[in-house]
Order: sequence, then structure tokens, then C-alpha cells
Amino acid sequence: MNPRLAACQALAAVLAGRASLSGALPPQLDKVAPRDRGLTQELAFGAARWQPRLQALAARLLQKPFKAADTDIHALLLIGLYQLLYTRIPPHAAIGETVGCADKLKKGWAKGVLNAVLRRAQREGETLLAEVDRDPSARLGHPRWLLKALKQAWPEQLDALCAANNAHPPMTLRVNRRHGERDAYLAELAEAGIKARACDYSRDGIQLAAPRDVRELPGFAEGRVSVQDEAAQLAAELLESAPGQRVLDACCAPGGKTCHLLETQPELAEVVAVDLEESRLVRVRENLQRLGLQASLVAADARATGEWWDGKPFQRILLDAPCSATGVIRRHPDIKLARKPEDIAALAHLQGELLDALWPTLEVGGVLLYATCSVMPAENSDSIAAFLARTPGARELDLPGPWGMKQPHGRQLLPQVEGHDGFYYAKLIKISAR
Repeated sequence: MNPRLAACQALAAVLAGRASLSGALPPQLDKVAPRDRGLTQELAFGAARWQPRLQALAARLLQKPFKAADTDIHALLLIGLYQLLYTRIPPHAAIGETVGCADKLKKGWAKGVLNAVLRRAQREGETLLAEVDRDPSARLGHPRWLLKALKQAWPEQLDALCAANNAHPPMTLRVNRRHGERDAYLAELAEAGIKARACDYSRDGIQLAAPRDVRELPGFAEGRVSVQDEAAQLAAELLESAPGQRVLDACCAPGGKTCHLLETQPELAEVVAVDLEESRLVRVRENLQRLGLQASLVAADARATGEWWDGKPFQRILLDAPCSATGVIRRHPDIKLARKPEDIAALAHLQGELLDALWPTLEVGGVLLYATCSVMPAENSDSIAAFLARTPGARELDLPGPWGMKQPHGRQLLPQVEGHDGFYYAKLIKISAR
């Protein structure tokens, strides 16, 4: 299959609200030649990443918008515009190949429209973009509601935050301490001709100069190293678990933090890892298996403790709460298309329910680490403030550190170009059963 057609099919599913890119793209990648998979991915992700800008340009170029039944043609146009603006693909190839895909979609009528619009974009692109970019939403590549919310929360960091959201994410590794130290693995990478550096804040983190197939990484299959962002790697250290403790990892999929907890503290009594559906635990199980680790996996709603908790208290709880994922937009650019303003309040409510439900399972003297990959205060500092206000037995513990920014409660990491994702942590101790 033509990589443009495959990217178009995946993007159309996202634009129509039928799927996420991570759900829609893999089946399409299976249909293209191995050499074209990188291009397919680049086109689908790139068009999603810059959709607000490309959409604004398309609106200027089209006499009237496409009908709802022609979302695939609209997606094809965005992919054509992305190639012209953001890739080194020769314009004649970008236009010719993109227009040709209309036949494959059985919409030959669209060829003339696509050809005319893309050729005009090639001729007048700079002039039109200068007009389009007067709108900050287009210039910064974020939907209007999201840009407003980010500006309200992070006025001083807005431009840097948007730039990080629009950048290609780095590939970061986590060295398994059970198999050796980071410096030894860095030396091994250098020997294999793979450029990399030690991460700034995670003692197990290594950032690669360029992404690689995991099969090229020394000892990956043997469990010596995993792929995990630096910000997410901080959870295991912050939890400060000790030998003999029982630990709960609520909302655990895909299991990176579950595994890191077990790598950093081999003498835990038990790790119970809960997630909503059995299908979400498949990845967790695979990761544990590759790393040679053991955890008790439970498919359940973490809030329904009566259905899965055995009544034995936990000394440590990691609540990596469901969130808007606004800190990882660069990894999942379709978040810009899928998220709605009302989602934030609904997610904050869910986070509150999870905190309230899990708190009774924590032993007095035990610690709960709250984490999200969101940059929205409503899901982070505000959520914790509300929980502390209604929970007399909870106290916040300070999170000192060279990373992130101190908030009224907890610490916030914003995504960094060539650095970590956006993430939030708050640490709570239970001082009484109330």
C-alpha cells in the first residue's frame, strides 16, 4: 500500500473520532512495505501534530469544506499539505502521489480538487501561512481551547511548552539495576556505535541521540534495559519502598513503573498491579516476563476495592491516575484532536474518586504517590488540594528535587525539547485512619 494512503486511513479514523492513532496506525503499517513504515508513521503523526495549522491553511485554500462522508479526502489533503510544508519530499512527488490516492479511495472526483489546492499551496504557501499564523492557535499548532488552558496555567512557559509538544520525542531507556549499572551500559552502547547520554534526574535513565529499533539494543530481549521516559522513571525512587513491604500499583498498564519498582527493590513482599481490563494487562504481563519479574495482576476498577482487595493493607501505593495526557502530546499528537475541554473536569472527578477509594487500603504510616502525565493544575495540584481538604488523616510530604517546579501541592515537570515528558507528582502520608 502507498504510505500516503495508509497514513490517510489512520488519520481519517482519528478525525472521525473512531480511534486513536496508536489504535488506527498499526493495522495500516502492516499493509505497507517495511521500508515505507517510517514514512507512513511520520505522515500520520506529523499531520496530527500540526492539524490546527494545516486545517487553518486548508480552510483558506478550499472554496467549501468537504462533507462529513469525505473525512478520508480531508485527511489526504492534510497529509499532502504536511509533506509540502514539513518534509523534504520533492513537491511534484508529494502532490502526484497524494492526488493518486483518491482513486484508491474510490473518489476519483476529488483528484482535481486536491491537485488544484496542493499546487496553490506550493505556489502561495508562504503568503497564506503568514496570514494563517496571525492566529496563535494555528501558529503554535494547538486547538484554541487547549492553548487558552495552557496559557492560563503556564503564561511564562507557553511558547516553550507548545514547542516541546510539537517536537519529536526522544527515546529514553531505563537500565535494569538487577543486571548492572548505567555507566557500564553506556559504555556498551558506545562500543556498539549507539550515541547516548545519561539522563539528568533518573539514576537509571539513558537518552539516545536518535531512536533505534529495540532489537538493536544490547541485552534488550534478556531484560537488561527497557524503554521509559525519564519523568516516569522518577516514580520508583519517590515511592521509597523498603524490603518486606506490600505495594499497590493502581492503573498500572503498560507496566513500566510496576517493573521499575521491582527492579529497584527486589525484596518487596508483593506488588499488586491493578488495571481496568484484562486486555490492558497483556503488555504488563509481557514486560514482567521479559524482565523476569513477578507481580500479582488484577483486572478490575481500582475504585471498586470490595471486588479485588483482600483487606491486607499496603505500605506503599502508586496511583498513576488516568488523565488528559497533556504532558505527552508529542508522543500522542492526536490528543490535540481527541480531547475536549469538558474532559478535564470529568478526569479530575475520576482522580478524586480513585484517591478516596484507595486511601482506606493504605496502612497508617504508609505513603501514596500520586502521578499523572498531565500539565493541567485541575488534575494535579488542585486535585491534591481537594483531597487533603476532605481527608483529615492525610498529610503532604515535601518533594525536594532539582527537577520540575514546586506547586501549591506537589511538583510539576513540563515537557522539554530533547528532554523529559510532562509529568506531575505529589506524595502523601497517612497519619491516622480518619
